[in-house]
Amino acid sequence: MYIPGMRRAAVGLTALAVAAFGAVATSPEQADARPKPVDVTLLALNDFHGNLEPPSGSSGTIAGQTAGGVEYLATHLAELRAAAKKKNTITVAAGDLIGASPLLSAAFHDEPTIEALSMAGLDYASVGNHEFDEGAAELLRIQNGGCHPVDGCIDGTPYRGAGFQYLSANAFTTATGKPLMAPYAIHKVQGVKVGFIGMTLEGTPQIVSQQGVAGLTFADEADTANRYARELRRKGVQAIVVLLHEGGTQAATGGINDCVGMTGPIVDITNRMDPSIDVVVSGHTHQAYNCDINGKLVTSASSFGRLVTDIDLKIDRRSGDVISAAANNVVVSRDVAKDPRQTALINRYKTVLGPVAGRQVGETTTAITKTQETLFGTSLGESPLGNLIADAQLAATDDEQGAVAAFMNPGGVRADLNAGPVTYEEAFTVQPFANNLVTLDLTGAQLYCVLEQQFVTGRTLYPSATVGYVVDPNGTTGTVADPCAGTRVVRGSLTLGGTAVDTAATYRVTVNNFLAGGGDGFSALTGGTNLVTGQIDLDAFVDYLTAQSPVSAPTLDRIRTTAEVPAA
Repeated sequence: MYIPGMRRAAVGLTALAVAAFGAVATSPEQADARPKPVDVTLLALNDFHGNLEPPSGSSGTIAGQTAGGVEYLATHLAELRAAAKKKNTITVAAGDLIGASPLLSAAFHDEPTIEALSMAGLDYASVGNHEFDEGAAELLRIQNGGCHPVDGCIDGTPYRGAGFQYLSANAFTTATGKPLMAPYAIHKVQGVKVGFIGMTLEGTPQIVSQQGVAGLTFADEADTANRYARELRRKGVQAIVVLLHEGGTQAATGGINDCVGMTGPIVDITNRMDPSIDVVVSGHTHQAYNCDINGKLVTSASSFGRLVTDIDLKIDRRSGDVISAAANNVVVSRDVAKDPRQTALINRYKTVLGPVAGRQVGETTTAITKTQETLFGTSLGESPLGNLIADAQLAATDDEQGAVAAFMNPGGVRADLNAGPVTYEEAFTVQPFANNLVTLDLTGAQLYCVLEQQFVTGRTLYPSATVGYVVDPNGTTGTVADPCAGTRVVRGSLTLGGTAVDTAATYRVTVNNFLAGGGDGFSALTGGTNLVTGQIDLDAFVDYLTAQSPVSAPTLDRIRTTAEVPAA
């Protein structure tokens, strides 16, 4: 364990030793004879989300450079290993390697991503919330191998499992109380032990479908890390690294290697961690930062394989403690040679995928982005692409189920649409979760409660064009226990199809099954009745693009503030 000031303390002990036992030899020859520290390099990434090919649009740039793509990522990792001592390098990840993936990976249940990252030399990874998208049994299959129980071996070859170890310290099988997967790993480098504890965020059940986390219990991140840090120390491990799929956000002025005005769950979690923990490799928020929090090195490498965090540790050969830790976020630029093995992998899966991916399903007049507009000084407003998806979901259920409104969750909108022709693969990348549409009955009072819950969860539901309402920035925010107590949504301002909502009347509303189950904290939606499950959300989106092309970006005028609409 490295503690600031430790070297000064060591000097004091040396002085005491001289006083007690006489002169201590300090000649250059004798000093050189002391064991030199072991240099260990960690190469870290997070939130890869199956982006085998370079991401498009704003998702494919960082720090002013185009970045990402596993062909380039593998080359950068190899170069970073060559710059360090290869045998002293450990490659790690902090969750969400799979899930919410582009079609090239998702069509094969993310087996291509696991194969690619294994080939790129990944050693250990924590689970993230998206590792649970298809449930615990599927995650175990991803780790251990075997054909998919329904779709079989889609590419015609056996799936051999991950060439790296997933770690899951705080996801427990409820029935047994035991961790679902190995909670930690011990890696030896030149005789010293480095311990890795892997975890996802405790709130995973709130952001994953209930089927995905069925039979599992998730524990507090700091408490779990401290528990296993004690166990590691009992096994003689003093250098401890936490791979945690939870993170924070720095101020907009901060660069990829800065830590400006850091906020978010990672701050509190790290502050509660035991001093024996030296490094926290974090993720989930898709941010880049390089921080010292309470004497611990805390890093994140943004998302989609656009950065690699190069972490240098010096470990005392005798005690096993970390003497120093420093990090640098390196851009995965595309000015290096492509790794030929990764290129072959991508081409193999593209061939199997066939013409489906390239089929044109529509056209846009301009780029339609997922970027949220600013509301109250934060990104809590509408999104052009989010609104478009809500319109598509309403169109898919207005005649069939009598829906009069639709709402889309922001986390389900994963990429921008470029201007021009839209392929099936591009549409899939925008909506990769294959959620079913669910149409249900809500009273007007429940609708107001759902909208008030946005300000409790910090997530805005994108509304269909039939919806309009006014928000008061001076209103009060409800609580988790009672979101309906909020007064942010001006009463009487909510309209559906231009008609004011009656709190006692009942309305048919469409959401996806994730939201209908209370996902993203929208528990008010679980009070809906007369639920009817419809088509897959992606199919609704594709049908809408085809029918309405060329499609333009919707106007952002569905949510307005009291500054725009003064009280009568």
